Amino acid sequence: MQALSPAPTRAAHLARPGRPAVVARTLAELTGPTHGVVELPVRLMWNADRTFDLADPDDLLWMYENVLRETTRGEDLRLLINGRTLRRVWRLLNLPRGVRQAWESRHRGLRTA
Repeated sequence: MQALSPAPTRAAHLARPGRPAVVARTLAELTGPTHGVVELPVRLMWNADRTFDLADPDDLLWMYENVLRETTRGEDLRLLINGRTLRRVWRLLNLPRGVRQAWESRHRGLRTA
């Protein structure tokens, strides 16, 4: 009698080796700021200067990249990322492959954003 192997499980998309990417259930729940200056907590950004002016396009991209790559909490996403802004800048973000795949798997509209 031949033993059946278990059905393959879907591998988690990794933000970095050993750590799955965190993805919001919906883009609508992402209600982070759209203007002003944001300071990230040390757990998301280790630089001495952790402030980002959202009016500066480069600052906005850099902040989103750091949050999406480093977070281990859904609450960070809800408080720091704005769903409409994320859709607008998605293609400009420099993200690890696992983070991009995780988000695009859950939110198929980002693939064409």
